Amino acid sequence: MFVRSASLVDFRSWKQLSVDLEPGVTVFVGPNGHGKTNVLEALGYVSTLSSHRVSTDAPLVRTGTDRAVVRAAVVNQGRELTVDVEINNGKANRAKINGSPTRRPREILGILNTVLFAPEDLALVRGDPAERRRFLDELLTARLPRMAAVRADYERVLRQRSALLKTAGAALRRGQTSTDGSNALATLDVWDAQLAAFGAQLLEQRLRAVHDVAPFVARSYASIAPGSRPAHVAYRCSLGDALPPEFSDPDRAPADDDVDVLEASFLMQLSTVRQREIERGVCLVGPHRDDLELVLGADPAKGFASHGESWSFALSLRLGAFELLRSDGSDPVLLLDDVFAELDRTRREALAAVARTAEQVLVTAAVEADIPGGLDARHLGVRAHDIDGGRVSELTTVSGDEREDA
Repeated sequence: MFVRSASLVDFRSWKQLSVDLEPGVTVFVGPNGHGKTNVLEALGYVSTLSSHRVSTDAPLVRTGTDRAVVRAAVVNQGRELTVDVEINNGKANRAKINGSPTRRPREILGILNTVLFAPEDLALVRGDPAERRRFLDELLTARLPRMAAVRADYERVLRQRSALLKTAGAALRRGQTSTDGSNALATLDVWDAQLAAFGAQLLEQRLRAVHDVAPFVARSYASIAPGSRPAHVAYRCSLGDALPPEFSDPDRAPADDDVDVLEASFLMQLSTVRQREIERGVCLVGPHRDDLELVLGADPAKGFASHGESWSFALSLRLGAFELLRSDGSDPVLLLDDVFAELDRTRREALAAVARTAEQVLVTAAVEADIPGGLDARHLGVRAHDIDGGRVSELTTVSGDEREDA
């Protein structure tokens, strides 16, 4: 898989960009703050419909404009598809495939798969569980795009059920005299069933993803940090004792009836914690409460890993995801956002070794010296200038002596 061409209109600092790309390695070189990362962020957005830098879409639209447009022509096993994503301020986003509008933007998921390495990846190890849940969900959606709809349905039901719990909790504190509170309690069973149905599907795919990626992560970590303790990953589920014990076995292979078993376990745990949920007004059970456990030896990586071990684990998660997607039949596009400057020699070479084998790699670097030797790359210089007080980026081909000034 590779991106043959990309264009950006009013995305971040780019007023307009059109660039033809090729398989192999392309390096965007330029000082910090000149728009290099924005190019990779735009392609990552086409891949995941989210940014690795911000949680909302508003910062992606260039200041003073109402919308941003990203277009990518993607070639996968000889077939080319063109994807357009329109990011709107204050309105729903829109998408097209080969010029035809989609009903929902998520229908483009799976056309372009990327694995992005960025300085923010350290949060996978040191950050909150939400960072690791996002890593898992992006991985499983890349493998099975229909899971994006399941995630959306789960989040919709979760919001509605949480609102009902708050209403019921308020009624309980008033002595259960509220009609609204009584109605909320009466309809909780309906929302429990829907939450369990969608949650079981999401949980089953997360467990499958962890089972499949775990060997790749362990091997990647061993190659990056051969002198360190062994690394492994496991899924920590909020279903507690309702989850059958065999699901806690890291070597257990997924089974065809897992979704039905998980749905029944989900409903059982919801009934167990219902009173506590009403008292607190929050949903205490489900994939939104789960975590991906990262373990070094016998210790959790978070809080016990050194800075170098944390970087090694974060890098191993991304390399593991890349190798898993590759094993599914098509190389994802590697997006390396200024990460070589963050890594020591051993980790730089481990990442470079994977980059040399990938079908397409897009790299950003402040200076060419940050790029490891042996990467035969095409270099593009990124500069920025002010237009009407706003910083706007431009792209130039850099060759020969010009690279030193890029």
